[in-house]
Amino acid sequence: MALQQQIKNRNTAQLLNIAIVGFLMLLYAPILLHWLDGWLNKSISLEHEYFSHGIIGLPFAAYLIWLNRKKWYRLPDTTHPLGAVLLLVGGVFYLSGVPEWVNVSFPTIIAGLCLWFKGIPGFRLQAFALLLIFLATPTAIPYLLVPYTLPLQSFIAGTAGFILNQMGMEVVVDEINIYVGGRIVEVAPYCAGLKMLFTTLYVSLMLLYWTDSLSSRRITLWFLSGGIIISVTANIIRNTLLSFFHGTGREAAFKWLHDSWGGDLYSAGMLLLLVPLLNWMNNYFLPEAELQPEQGTEK
Repeated sequence: MALQQQIKNRNTAQLLNIAIVGFLMLLYAPILLHWLDGWLNKSISLEHEYFSHGIIGLPFAAYLIWLNRKKWYRLPDTTHPLGAVLLLVGGVFYLSGVPEWVNVSFPTIIAGLCLWFKGIPGFRLQAFALLLIFLATPTAIPYLLVPYTLPLQSFIAGTAGFILNQMGMEVVVDEINIYVGGRIVEVAPYCAGLKMLFTTLYVSLMLLYWTDSLSSRRITLWFLSGGIIISVTANIIRNTLLSFFHGTGREAAFKWLHDSWGGDLYSAGMLLLLVPLLNWMNNYFLPEAELQPEQGTEK
């Protein structure tokens, strides 16, 4: 009888989980498809396009949740009050009809469900997947950061102008404007590399998790710092190429790199540089960490 009751409870829990997933799909499938279509076809708002890393991040988060399903079932059923609060807030956000709030309701409700059904242990189990979902949710954060990007814009313009001068070209830099051959290229706020920086940090977190390197604070900090350097450097090179193409009348190349798939190809190539960087850091730092306990025991 006890075994039958246990099987019955397990089947009931599985049916409940399936029902919840189905309900969430009905609620959010149109929204997720809207995000995907906007990211792929660049038909979404400029600020929300900054979260296009969700194309790879959201499926990866779903994969992690699936991998953790057995651990999830083993956790005792316990309810945390914060779960009810998050579910209520998420529901209000969704029903508000305000696009930004509706978007934020997605990670809010998922986090609330974790706390409602499995408490803090369940939240911790799915913490990284929840982080990926939250960081891929389109919000107004890029718009709020734009007023503070002027120093970065000026730095990129000045560096690009310096590089072109070294190539023998007559270039004049006026704050965020680059004059090449009488033509002007503006390093606008949305050309300051924030999107590339967001994507770089997001992919860096995924790589750190995939290689089990997040537990090493040293590797995490150095790798994220290296990712920022790679992102800023790549954006300087990109703006230099754009200025060169526009200043020399190569409009087809300019549009290819600026508006077409050339920009995506360039970003993908930059992201690939993160893989050998992380491999090198793991090979360099991990042997030291393994040796330290041995040296301690010898003393």
